Amino acid sequence: MSSPPVLTEPVPPHGVVIPAHPLVRRVVARNPGPMTCHGTSSWIVGHGRVAVIDPGPDDDAHRRALLEALAGETVTHVLLTHGHTDHAGGAAAFAQAVGAATYGFARPRAGERAGSGGARGSFPPDVPLEDGAVIEGPGWRLEALHTPGHASDHLCFALAGERILFSGDHVMGWSTSVVSPPDGDMAAYMASLRRLLARDDALLLPGHGPAVTEPRRHIAALLAHRLAREAAVLEAVREGLATPASIVLRLYPGLAAPLVRPAEGSVLAHLLKLEAEGLLARDQGGSDTFRLAN
Repeated sequence: MSSPPVLTEPVPPHGVVIPAHPLVRRVVARNPGPMTCHGTSSWIVGHGRVAVIDPGPDDDAHRRALLEALAGETVTHVLLTHGHTDHAGGAAAFAQAVGAATYGFARPRAGERAGSGGARGSFPPDVPLEDGAVIEGPGWRLEALHTPGHASDHLCFALAGERILFSGDHVMGWSTSVVSPPDGDMAAYMASLRRLLARDDALLLPGHGPAVTEPRRHIAALLAHRLAREAAVLEAVREGLATPASIVLRLYPGLAAPLVRPAEGSVLAHLLKLEAEGLLARDQGGSDTFRLAN
């Protein structure tokens, strides 16, 4: 099965300003792990009057590092790529500290309490953004692109005139994105990848890990990988495997324990997409047991 290239970088120092571009600075949170690479990247856009993208987890040390990096500057916008707590858990406290509003794509799901906890939680921004919304300051202009899939509220932010895209968790260089129902949607994820593939960005700055310097090549590889994985999932069902857990055992032999549940979520997302396309059916009662459609 084809796999996208795995990009690497030297381990970045935590809590230190790392220049990424004349208009962009990076501060990495101290929350490394199997789902976060070296930690969440918070991005500072502009100088003097700036935007901060993804203030990161609710961590006092990271918040202090961001505030020190911004000494003498004014934060005009706190932008969120999505509401997961490794990106937005510290947003409210940081926004209060700098006196700015939070901006994000607000689409609470039915029955979900806004701001619910957990890594898959949501965050209610002060100012909801729609696809195509523009946020700007002196010398910089950002456009919000709604890119659901990893999360229904996921946004990327394009830095006008620079061919730079802040890609959050939608496209990363070090790993594929987790797409786990109910909020993760594989069909939406693939459509969002195709949307970015049609763009002419020269640099992607993700929420975790190294920059992606060949965006079109990398995104095409991600799409090819997902399509190959989907074909393998469908073949596994043809061979009699019926649940995400059994398919993960077949397709991900030797997978590390912390990655089993995310893998099961991504397999379930593929199964639900295949069901929606009429190729699979579920047993009565809405269980996660699948079979070929009649």
